[in-house]
Amino acid sequence: MKNQNQYINSRRSFLKATGLLGGAALIPSFFLASCKKGFLDREPLDSVTDISFWKTEEQLKLAVNACYSNLRNNNTISMENMGDNTIYPPNSEYQAISAGNYDFTSGTLNSEWVNLYAAIRRCNHFLENYTKASNIGATALAQYAGEVRFLRAFMYTYLIFLFGDVPLISKTLEISNEEVFGPRNKRAEVLEFVFADLDAAAAGLPTAYTAADLGRITKGAAFAWKARVALFFEKWSIAEASAKSVMDLNVYQLYTAGGPAKCYNDLFTYRGKLAAGANKETILARPNVAGVSVHNISREIQVPDQTSRYSPTKSLVDSYLCTDGLPIDKSPLYSESTYADIFKNRDPRMNQTILTPGWAWGGQDDGDADATTNPIFSTPKWNADKKGCITGTGFYFSKYVEVAAVGTVSQDSNDIHHIRYAEVLLTFAEARLEQGTLTQSDIDNTINKLRDRVGMKRMVITELAAAGLDLRTEIRRERRVELALEGQRYYDILRWKQGDLLAQDVKGMKKSLVESFNQQYVATIATDANGYFVVNTGRKFVAPKNYLWPIPITQLQRNPVLGQNPGW
Repeated sequence: MKNQNQYINSRRSFLKATGLLGGAALIPSFFLASCKKGFLDREPLDSVTDISFWKTEEQLKLAVNACYSNLRNNNTISMENMGDNTIYPPNSEYQAISAGNYDFTSGTLNSEWVNLYAAIRRCNHFLENYTKASNIGATALAQYAGEVRFLRAFMYTYLIFLFGDVPLISKTLEISNEEVFGPRNKRAEVLEFVFADLDAAAAGLPTAYTAADLGRITKGAAFAWKARVALFFEKWSIAEASAKSVMDLNVYQLYTAGGPAKCYNDLFTYRGKLAAGANKETILARPNVAGVSVHNISREIQVPDQTSRYSPTKSLVDSYLCTDGLPIDKSPLYSESTYADIFKNRDPRMNQTILTPGWAWGGQDDGDADATTNPIFSTPKWNADKKGCITGTGFYFSKYVEVAAVGTVSQDSNDIHHIRYAEVLLTFAEARLEQGTLTQSDIDNTINKLRDRVGMKRMVITELAAAGLDLRTEIRRERRVELALEGQRYYDILRWKQGDLLAQDVKGMKKSLVESFNQQYVATIATDANGYFVVNTGRKFVAPKNYLWPIPITQLQRNPVLGQNPGW
């Protein structure tokens, strides 16, 4: 308890420093430039404040904390709606991006560009000034610089994932500097810059922190992020080596508290918070503390009086294997005679990710005939009577839901997990596969550890071949089900060049499985030839155009020399 209170008090101070608690932050005003401005627009530096600030370690740490403010919180999960795992049926810009129905006027595109560059400028300003502080040991200086270099690399990663070539700005610029209106740098050049920042960060970062500093960036985070970036750009040997560097630290292990039937789900609830002490799996998270730093993700998933913001798609539900290790179209264990049958004899991660009949939930009235409020889920709700959570597809998530937090708005304090050890294991396996060096021993030390955690049948290469299953497809399936609702699916689709998946209709459960007393509420919902709900149609993905976002029109107007991506 003492360590947890110490962590909470430290986290409170940390969040005050980043300005996340509202009101004035305890740092100079130049760290708080509005994210609504252009990436090079900022409030003027006050030379007296700037000169007087960089003196003590306390000031330096406040400046580092300010750089953390752009580490994504629940927006990480929101970006899941750009892939094919989830959908929020009402129109949204993320859904428009997923459906290919957007252009360079999209506000989301410009917000991403502006916010990422605002964060980069903050990091650049720190790295230009941190060595001015006195009476600080070299180890502490290296740690602070490492944290900020990681964050700068983190921001540039998303820029090159989404936009391709982007301006590479590694210093703060005055408006008179000609670099302000320079062209974009090649994606490969920025990638090398990201790798260099991550290498430098890893060299100066510790492997772990005391309870008071849980959540700060570690050496393992730098290695793991480099592995993710390398995987995206098919730098297989770098991805393998970086993942192995994390594994060799011997710091991380899969979360197993609560046992196979619930440990995976627990990891994303309050039981899996870093401050709770049992989680040695999460390498980087956005920690949240009740009453200090909160979000609304549990309520958005099972919102009691509206449509869920994250309805699992039929595509995701179908991707879970049966307990015999076979897909549903090959396994004799699969039945779709009733709604409840869909969840039987499936990979246990399905029951711990997709809300299953008999599980606790916070969505108030579900689709039961008696329409009473019941904390146990029975059947999907379609009646828009504002008495319970409506599904968009016939399915709901249980992952990332703290049931007690569903009933109140923006009072959820789940940690948001950016990097988990599970991902590192998956990265190592995929990188080895793509180099033609993957062995059964590798699978046993990576993917089968994930399956053992939940009591799922192990993956055996010879058995896959005997069943006519493709090894690459199954490893990619493993990544999808393990990382569902963690904001990575869209980027995986891009890097695997599977954009055609986004052009397909988004579907839900079979209409005939809706109970008779609910049929009146689904009568007008279209179905496909096999009777499955068609939730979203008219989608498109034009290759190679849609593998990159367009440069936002606002940025082109400010700097025409940026040019536009092909096809836009």
